[in-house]
Amino acid sequence: MKDLTITDSILYIGADDKTIDLFESQYVVPNGVSYNSYVILDEKVVVMDTVDSRAADIWIENLEKALNGREVDYLVVSHLEPDHAFNIQRLAEKYPNMQVVGNVKTFAMAPQFFTVDLSTRSITVKEGDTLNLGKHTLQFFMAPMVHWPEVMVTYEQSSKILFSADGFGKFGALDTEEEWTDEARRYYINIVGKYGGPVQTLLKKAAGLDISMICPLHGPILKENLGYYIDKYLTWSSYQPEEKGILIAYASIHGNTAKAAKKMADILEQKQAQNVVLMDLARSDISLAVSNAFRYDKMVVMAASYDSGVFPCMENFLLHLKAKTYQNRTVAVIENGSWAPSAAKCMKAILGEMKNITLCEPTITIRSTMKENTIQEMEQLAEHLLKAE
Repeated sequence: MKDLTITDSILYIGADDKTIDLFESQYVVPNGVSYNSYVILDEKVVVMDTVDSRAADIWIENLEKALNGREVDYLVVSHLEPDHAFNIQRLAEKYPNMQVVGNVKTFAMAPQFFTVDLSTRSITVKEGDTLNLGKHTLQFFMAPMVHWPEVMVTYEQSSKILFSADGFGKFGALDTEEEWTDEARRYYINIVGKYGGPVQTLLKKAAGLDISMICPLHGPILKENLGYYIDKYLTWSSYQPEEKGILIAYASIHGNTAKAAKKMADILEQKQAQNVVLMDLARSDISLAVSNAFRYDKMVVMAASYDSGVFPCMENFLLHLKAKTYQNRTVAVIENGSWAPSAAKCMKAILGEMKNITLCEPTITIRSTMKENTIQEMEQLAEHLLKAE
């Protein structure tokens, strides 16, 4: 279990969910997910966000244990997405004197989710506003479009803790022992990745704060080597490659394109290419494929032609990349077609809608099965790909 100790007066009250199969009904989470919530015990008591409906009962138990008979004075709403805000109404009804802290956009959107009237018990904050609890002081910073328009983060001044909303989150329950980066990358790229500009703006605000700990709404509390995590976010949000490497993403119908993809990987590895990663798009988790495309500086897309277009799993992959603002990469294209090859044209059309994509030539057309001339062309393409900057 990850260390959930924050301070003597700031307690973790969230919960793990190991029964969920798809986060947001689309992302595979083999190790579950955590819904993080926190309580600050001072002259005034504040709850930092609620949790998803799936963890509501255990969250209430954790909260009541932490309160030990005290009432809640404030609920801070960082983000209205249901996995964090589902229990706002339940908490408001349980503690009728509790005030809800949010921004203008928070309270504009809240009636879409809840029937409870917050108009007489809301505290609307704006950029830089503070809320004194006694020994603790909360300061609020707006983070619109990271990744909803009403998002804000909260900095607790005395303990130097940043409550970062969905920022710095990751997939995986807290009782899972795993390295942070891979699942944090998959989480960021697929959920927040489209909004790199707003993330950069938030990071500039965070740079002006003395931060000793980051408490996100998903994933572990970050206490050490914070520069590492911030550097990852700087890289991801600027759409720059995280490291040198080549993702070979292929979509094969009967296995012939797959054989060529494996051969291409062999050729690249023989030429001492770094980090060659092979992914079968028909069988791989799409969020992991998208994450790997962002991780590396180069990519080879290989697909069969299909219905005068491209095999659907490749089209789906490329459209996901486009939606997440994939850019600043070198991409090689290989198509397969038995009588009227069409995959390359379709793949290039989608890639052409992305920013700063360099197509590495030659484009290769396989006629049904890989032949000796195909291998020679792949050798040439590999040379050009490795020389490309």
